[in-house]
Amino acid sequence: MSGRIARTLCTAATAAVVVAASPALAEPSPAPGAPAREGAAQGVPGLLKRLRSLYQEAEKAGERYNGTAGELKKQTAETKQLNERLAAARTALTGARRDAGRLAREQYQGRTDFSVYMRLLLARNPQQALDQSHVLARAQAGRAATVGRLTGAEKRAEDLAAKSRAALERQRALTKEHKEQRDALRSRMRDVEAMLASLSEDQLARLTELERSTTAKAQDALVASGALSSTRPPSKQGGEAVRYALGQIGKPYVWGAVGPESYDCSGLTSTAWSKAGRAIPRTSQEQWRRLPRVPLASLRPGDLVIYFPEATHVALYIGDGLVVQAPRPGAAVKVSPLASNPLLGAVRPDPDGEPLDTYTLPKLPEGAAEGSDTGYDAPPAG
Repeated sequence: MSGRIARTLCTAATAAVVVAASPALAEPSPAPGAPAREGAAQGVPGLLKRLRSLYQEAEKAGERYNGTAGELKKQTAETKQLNERLAAARTALTGARRDAGRLAREQYQGRTDFSVYMRLLLARNPQQALDQSHVLARAQAGRAATVGRLTGAEKRAEDLAAKSRAALERQRALTKEHKEQRDALRSRMRDVEAMLASLSEDQLARLTELERSTTAKAQDALVASGALSSTRPPSKQGGEAVRYALGQIGKPYVWGAVGPESYDCSGLTSTAWSKAGRAIPRTSQEQWRRLPRVPLASLRPGDLVIYFPEATHVALYIGDGLVVQAPRPGAAVKVSPLASNPLLGAVRPDPDGEPLDTYTLPKLPEGAAEGSDTGYDAPPAG
């Protein structure tokens, strides 16, 4: 498809595109949590600016929530492993103490203190006594080993107990942080809901039209820049990631979701690449931070396109200036123009992947580009 056809697939862009394209709207936005009616008193550009601020705050909260969820999962697994090792160490310590107790009883009863020298002096058969001395030496070595096992088992149990306590404290702290971030996310989304509820049908229609025209201009500028002038085939894994992501079109956006019934933005991209056989970071910020970056002029299908200054949104490039993405709450997974959000850059999950000799973009499902890129059409899920 040409850049012109790609532009026709756009149905709505995010408010951030408007802000990025219009310097007059670049002043600081109201603080999150301010009364929603303040935005309703403004013109359509002001409404977009306010809504963009609310969505950005919600998206940042969502990605922080996702990141902490990943840390908590790892920490919970580490705590469980340490507790299992601690239980095994305590079992070994119990056995070592039992052996040490038996040794102490034998010493008290005088069964192990009779010296080899005295046995030689009193023995009727010195040679037999010498032979027995080897047995006694081994017994003495066993006694030393028993004491060593006890000492070592005590030290291991103490060390593991300390590590287990520290891991449990970390898990509790992450659980608390996770709950606070969930509550913050819900609060941000209530702000968005209040803002949307304050708008009339006419305001929503004008807002959508302004978004549509602004995205078309942004996509035109991107095509004219030559950034998308060449077509590159994906790697085998990249092609598989594209096919998987396109298969999710129409499924709803849900914060923290990684499929198969719903997704958030980074849940879609991380799951698509996981299904292609390559694990990548869970959140958009970590994808931007840890994956190799590529210039827009070198994009190939399967690459991840990162948006906004704080890398709070991500989509999967499918070729011909288009991406598949999970846009916002209230919207569904869909195909959008690459310029539907303000670009930060792009990363490649498989820099070592050899491009295919030939590649044809899978046929897009009917209605793949329908629906809002922003979720303004309906109140978002809380």
